[in-house]
Formats: sequence, structure tokens, C-alpha cells
Amino acid sequence: MEERSAILPAVALHGSIPEPGSAPRRAGGFTLVELLIAVAILGIIATIAIPSYQEYIEKAKETAAITDINVISLKLKAIMAENPDALPPDLSFFVDILPLVDPWGNPYQYLPIYGHLGDHGYMNGARKDHNLHPINSDFDLYSMGPDGQSVKPLTGGQSRDDIIRANDGAFIGKASTYDPG
Repeated sequence: MEERSAILPAVALHGSIPEPGSAPRRAGGFTLVELLIAVAILGIIATIAIPSYQEYIEKAKETAAITDINVISLKLKAIMAENPDALPPDLSFFVDILPLVDPWGNPYQYLPIYGHLGDHGYMNGARKDHNLHPINSDFDLYSMGPDGQSVKPLTGGQSRDDIIRANDGAFIGKASTYDPG
């Protein structure tokens, strides 16, 4: 009998024999309730994280468009510094050195204004603010934004998300920020 009592403590240490009065151990795994709680927590985190991530991506695209417009604008200003009447008729002049497509996949819009007055001295096709005054006097350069649509007055619904260059390059950003009207 002494021999058997010496074996029992060794077996009990390894967890094979439950101690008297203790509940039996259940098999590993999760209960249905635990899984439902975990799925609910993941769902809550996803509803918070996904819109934040999408907003972050949209801000990054806006920043990229602002940078592109600034670079293109600087190149056009350098051309004007050499010869004010030498603005190119379109952006194909830069096809090998600059991005000509915005982050949403639409071509940047460009219109030379300086020296290109219309029949009655008006800047035909120029973008206009809420007072219908042209926003640039040298050239218009803008992205049509995420919706890919635009109209000349900045107050038009399709133009509110455009990334524009205004005040001859003093402002580059969202049309709704430049002209909140």
C-alpha cells in the first residue's frame, strides 16, 4: 500500500487525476457565446476603423493632387518667366516629366489665360468664384476631384470637391475651402 501512495502524488501533479471536490476540466476551445462576443468586438472595431482609413486615403489623394498641381504650376511659371507669351496650349508638353493624371485617374485640367483673351476681352473658359470673377489671370490648372466632374463656377455642386489653383498660385487646395459660398 505504501508503494501505491507514493505513485498517487506524482500522478496528481501531472493533472491526470482531478483533486477531490474540484470541477472537471473542460476540453480546449471557445463556447458559442465567447465567439459571438469576439465577432461583435471585431465588428465594432471595423465600423470605426474602415471609415477612418477611407478618410485617410482620401486626404492622401488630395495631398498628392495639391503637390502635382504645385509642381506643374511651377514648371508653367518658369516657362512664363522666360517668355510670358509662351504658355503651352496643353499639358502634353510635360508628358515625360510630370504626372498628368490626378490620383483619381482623371487628367489634370489646364487652360492658358494670359494673352488668350476672347473676342470681347473676356477670359473664355476661365474658372470663376461666387462673384463670377476669374480665379486666375495667368492660367487655370485643376483636378476634377474624386467625382471626375466639374463646372466653371466654383459654387457649382460638381466643382466643390475639385482641387484648384487660384490667385495665380497663391492658393492650391479644395474649391470648397477657397470659395465657401
